[in-house]
Amino acid sequence: MKIHEYQAKAILAQYHVPVPRGEVAFTADEAEAAAKNIGGSVVVKAQIHAGGRGKGGGVKIAKNAAEAVELARQMIGMKLVTHQTGPEGRIVQRLLIEETLPIERELYLGIVLDREQGLPVFMASAAGGMEIEEVAAKTPELILKEAFRPDQGLQAYQARKLAFGIGVPPASVPYAVQAMMALARAYVATDASLAEINPFILAKDGKAIALDAKINFDDNALYRHKDLLALRDLNEEDPLEVEASRFGLNYIKLDGAVGCMVNGAGLAMATMDIIKYAGGSPANFLDVGGGATAEQVKNAFRILLSDKNVKAVLINIFGGILRCDTLATGVVAAARDLNIQAPIVVRMEGTNVELGRKILVDSGLNFTVGADMRDAAEKVVKLAAA
Repeated sequence: MKIHEYQAKAILAQYHVPVPRGEVAFTADEAEAAAKNIGGSVVVKAQIHAGGRGKGGGVKIAKNAAEAVELARQMIGMKLVTHQTGPEGRIVQRLLIEETLPIERELYLGIVLDREQGLPVFMASAAGGMEIEEVAAKTPELILKEAFRPDQGLQAYQARKLAFGIGVPPASVPYAVQAMMALARAYVATDASLAEINPFILAKDGKAIALDAKINFDDNALYRHKDLLALRDLNEEDPLEVEASRFGLNYIKLDGAVGCMVNGAGLAMATMDIIKYAGGSPANFLDVGGGATAEQVKNAFRILLSDKNVKAVLINIFGGILRCDTLATGVVAAARDLNIQAPIVVRMEGTNVELGRKILVDSGLNFTVGADMRDAAEKVVKLAAA
């Protein structure tokens, strides 16, 4: 789950990561009041779940409250397009009004899970303000890393090593170390999957401050954090993905023409790959899970086919916990109830596979049964192009 910058900064502040003074505004009047409370020049920042806001015109400086209210009127309701939103962009519905700060240097801090080590890894770089992916691709030596145990947190010696490694002046090292250790505490305590400060600045007075903040949370741990779940902004998520989450389905919308329904994330990834290999393009990632019911299958179908780009559907099931006959029964019921017109190709293997195939064939509906994954992919791509 993603949250907005102002929400991430509020969480970091709870763990004593220094952040600028700021207030969220949903209207131009609220923006004006926030600017007056802060005083002096302020930064008006569009709040959407995407990076690159500054380049898209979503981050601007106002000299005073009068300028802030004018910028707020321009930004609220605008469609902000960045390299992360795609051409469809995002509608700006809230702003962060924040104090401006005298910046001496821009740095980068971030924490992600390293699955090979099975540990969180703290990353720091002198290349602050840049896309970390670009830094990793072109100058990976600029990214320093320290793995740490969640039950122990980032140790002071590790933070000092990182601080000196990215060129923090000795007078500022204590401030940077405190912020790094606090960021690590916040990451662990909130079950985050990503915590990032870019840029992490050194101000003219030598103090270290999180000028930007991004936190993503592990969805599987949100049952432990009802307060964090309340921060979810459904307006920033694809409506079909929101609908899928209501039924315990893992769905991500893509831009292809072949709809996919699969049980198991690994098989779903392989299915998307083989569709591409066959010359097509997947319209979605959809994992119904190992124990899906007929009702979940029906809802998965409804969500999948709500995408107008879907021209054909590939159902790829390995019957284990989810038996092939259960899947087939659910598919037939969904096809009848939803009056599905799109051609459907089914590839099944596993428990009760022969019974499952018989249910499909005997239904009299527009099903094509694939002999194997490659055969099914080639058939569905051909049908999608027809």
